[in-house]
Amino acid sequence: MKLKKGERIPEFKLSDHQEEEVSLEKFEGKNVLLSFHPLAWTSVCRNQMQALEDNYDQFEENNTVPLGISVDPVPSKRAWAENIGLENLRLVSDFWPHGDFASKLGIFIEEKGISGRVNILVNDQGEILWAKEYDIPELPDIDEVLKAVSDNA
Repeated sequence: MKLKKGERIPEFKLSDHQEEEVSLEKFEGKNVLLSFHPLAWTSVCRNQMQALEDNYDQFEENNTVPLGISVDPVPSKRAWAENIGLENLRLVSDFWPHGDFASKLGIFIEEKGISGRVNILVNDQGEILWAKEYDIPELPDIDEVLKAVSDNA
């Protein structure tokens, strides 16, 4: 993973599971956690997204917006959000061009057609405050994520 603290991520405009546009400029004055997961409808990805949902108030208390991002299309993200009971967390689609944002970040796994499992905390200017890559089957430690969020609030 080539993501380094202090570097800027590329600008992006994607759609969430409710077909609303998502970009950093929409979160002025807030930090954003870009929580990449390989694919919807898998158990580790479900647990990763539910951990963000279950701790949504702690993100808000630390002026941070968590976003769940994968290469799945919007209709799949919408159905999955309903299936796993998400009420606050926005699921973002990096579907078309397929994995383009993940590719620009250097975390797209071309041979599998998925992004890696990566958490990237950025400020509203896109500067990386913290980033961690995980093995595909590994569930990110939500306590570690929340500590990174609070340390950078």
